[in-house]
This record gives sequence, C-alpha cells and structure tokens, in this order.
Amino acid sequence: MQAEGRDIIHLEVGEPDFSTPEQVTEAGIAALRAGKTGYTPALGLPELREKIAGYYRSRFDVEVSPSRVVLTPGASGALLLLTAARLNPGDQLMLADPGYPCNRHFARVFEAHGQLIAAGPDQKYQLTAADIEAHWQPSTRAALVASPANPTGAVLSTDELLQLSQAVSRQGGELWVDEIYQGLNFAEGEVKGGAETVLSVADDAVVLNSFSKFFGMTGWRLGWAVVPESLVPVLDTLAQNLFLAPSTPAQYAAMAAFSPEVMATLEERRQILHERRDYLLSALPELGFKVPVVPEGAFYVYADASDFTDDSLSFCAQLLRETGVAITPGVDFGDHRAGEHVRFAFTTRIERLKEAVGRLADWLPAYVADAAQNRGDK
Repeated sequence: MQAEGRDIIHLEVGEPDFSTPEQVTEAGIAALRAGKTGYTPALGLPELREKIAGYYRSRFDVEVSPSRVVLTPGASGALLLLTAARLNPGDQLMLADPGYPCNRHFARVFEAHGQLIAAGPDQKYQLTAADIEAHWQPSTRAALVASPANPTGAVLSTDELLQLSQAVSRQGGELWVDEIYQGLNFAEGEVKGGAETVLSVADDAVVLNSFSKFFGMTGWRLGWAVVPESLVPVLDTLAQNLFLAPSTPAQYAAMAAFSPEVMATLEERRQILHERRDYLLSALPELGFKVPVVPEGAFYVYADASDFTDDSLSFCAQLLRETGVAITPGVDFGDHRAGEHVRFAFTTRIERLKEAVGRLADWLPAYVADAAQNRGDK
C-alpha cells in the first residue's frame, strides 16, 4: 500500500525511529577504515565483554565476570545458543501467553516445546511464582520471562524476579530473563534510570540482552547473554559451529555505546518515548480501548479491544485498509484472549501518533455501526 502511494502510519513496528547514535556509527566506520574486518573470538571481543561487565557494575551495582558475557548476532542469536545448549527433544520451555512468539519457535527448532501459560492483566501478563508451582512438569526445563515485556511493556520488580527465581530453583530448573528492552523504563522513582536486572537478586539466572532497542543498533545485529560460568564452554563450542563470531564492525561500534555522551543521548530518547507513551495512555481510552496494565517499559501499549472485536487480525487488517494505520493483532503473541487485544507501538514521532488517533476517531464509529448491523443489533 505504501509503495502504491498510500500514507501509512506505522504503529506496528518493534523498532524505534531513532537512528544509531552518531558516536557509535563513527566508531564502526573507524574500525572498518582501520581494517578491523577479520573474525573475532567466537564469544566476542574481550574488550567489549569487559565493557558490558562494567556496565552492570556502574548501572546496577552488580559484579559480572567478563568471562560470563557471551556476545552473539542479536539477542536472537543468544537465545538460539541457549536453546541448543539446554533443551532436548520433548523438553518444555515455560512462557507467558501473551509473549514474543519467536521465543517458542526457538524451542521448536530443537524439537522442544513452548509451554504457554495464560497470563492476564491481574498478574501484569507475566509468569508468577504461583504459575511455576502450578504448571511445572517433569519435562519443563526452564522458564523464560521478559522485563520489560513485548507486547505488554510490563516490568517485573526485583521482588517478583526473586520469587520467580526461588520457585524455579525449587523445581530444579533454570530462569531465563529477556532484558532486551532494559533501559527503556518509565516507572517513576526507580534507581539508576529506572532499570533493573535479575542478576541483582539471582546470580545464577540467564540474561538475554541486546544493543538493538535501548542502544538503537537494530540493524547492526549484536546482542549478548550473561550465563553461569558452567555454560560458557558449551556456548563457545556452539557459537564456533553456528556463527563463527558476531559481526566485527558491530562489536567495535558497540564499544562506544557506553560513553557518557551516548548515554546522555539515549536518556533523551527515553524521555521522548515516555512522552509518546503518556499521550497514547490518555488518547486510547477516549477512543474506547482499555489499557488494564500501564506499560512501565519498552515502547508498546497492549490494548483491550474487546468493545470492538473478538477477531483482532481482521480488525487490524480492516483498519489498515481503510485508514492507513498499521497496528499489530493480539494473535501474533499467543492464544489467551488474543482476538480481543491489539498492540500499539509508539515508535514514531508524536505528531504521527496524533494523526493516527485522529484517523481512528473518524473510523471507529462507522466500524462499530457496521458491526452492530451485521450482528442484527438495533
């Protein structure tokens, strides 16, 4: 539609509209010009692993040995290594429904299964310690949670993470925490820029993170994991066989990501996203959408659209065709009430958000009237 000249407002894209910070880009260019284009060690540049360890120390007051940091081609590369190392055919990986769909697909690659647990707004769409106790099975090997989460923006407190860790430990399993939206937190009053890590309460947890979201390096494809020392050798072997090494220019670029200048830029961008979120939180309920869980992180609003539809895919498709506003149907994220939910991404400037809201305000009354007529309502 866009190629045909239609003006499409993209509220479906899980990618910020900010370009990579200039200092990071320049560091990558400088590495290329210096001929730093060969392979690095399979687990990444030692200097960058040390910088990431320093980031945990300065931002979270958590000591992480650089040897536990595994650099990968995106956070997806980290999850691929992890599922290859820890899941066998028939094993189960416990996940919240709704959640990022690719996580269960990684398990399926190795003939394991995503064990989806329905999670409603009363528990912030997140797994709880009670879920672990109630649903853990002999075939369950690990629980994977996300904080902040996609599609809901829900954030787990350190106390909730501790309870999850203890519950998983009692089952003899592993806790994996997706922290790729870490830093994009909006709750007021939290220390160190409103960001937390599970490593502050559970040193044996596995962390997945990325330079894509907070650091604005989506296309550079560079992520990392923090794992227990015992997992490093097998991940090293797997990385050598599957990837050889992460992108060398991306690693040198990321060396600049932790500088004070870049961190200041990233904080400015977080504030912009905060403003966009607040706008949608005020505008969407006026349109008739319900937001039962205020997103405290990431850049999404997971909205209850049950007053309009129980078929989110058809709803979003019709909305796109008739208004040029693209949002994501809940069926992309699981099964639990998926037909009644949609996700709005506030990854575009606020002027475009306002235009999208205006188009929705013009379109929804006619949509509701047509739906009522089709049902035979009076």
